[in-house]
Amino acid sequence: MPSATTGFWTPVALSRDLPAGTVIPARTAAGSIALWRSASGRISASADRCPHRGMRLSHGFVRGETLSCIYHGWSYGQAGNCLRIPAHPGLTPPETIRVATHDVEETDNVIWVAVGTPASKPPRFDGFTPLRSLTAFAGIAAIEAAAGAKANTDGLVEIEASTGTVCLLLSAWEDGQTLIHVLLKGDAGPAAGICASRAAESLRRQAEGLQREIAQ
Repeated sequence: MPSATTGFWTPVALSRDLPAGTVIPARTAAGSIALWRSASGRISASADRCPHRGMRLSHGFVRGETLSCIYHGWSYGQAGNCLRIPAHPGLTPPETIRVATHDVEETDNVIWVAVGTPASKPPRFDGFTPLRSLTAFAGIAAIEAAAGAKANTDGLVEIEASTGTVCLLLSAWEDGQTLIHVLLKGDAGPAAGICASRAAESLRRQAEGLQREIAQ
């Protein structure tokens, strides 16, 4: 992970979990965000609070190329600027009304959000097939202990399943939880996917058990 003075990329979701025209909540080490994909397919990462009444924008909806708050319908563009206030249809919202945004990149079917200002692009995982994501109530150290291996510089930990090697892409959250993205090497059929998913869930349970022991 790069120095905190430059920033780093964190994998927040898999591409398959964010179809066009949808918004989902996501988390980084810096807090919650609203991750959304416009109707044309462009991805944006916005702060998860509408500046009007503080409602979570991840509870809102995507209309065309904008993200709208579910409470009063204030709409924001991909740059974070407010574009529409339904209660005042003739008003052009001032530039001061905006939500904070984060740089976002989509590579090899993984969506990355920048925390701070990373010095380089996010890592590439060409040749991997993203399978699913799951949350562990355990830190990365507990997951590494359960796996018997350390994460590499890209955040990947390898574990063995009966059908081959499974790669876990780890993303730490601020509350000690960890988001795990399960990746398979090469093209994987349904049987390999089921086996990998079971291996990842087994490791999660082991890591959570280790975390509870540490907390006692």
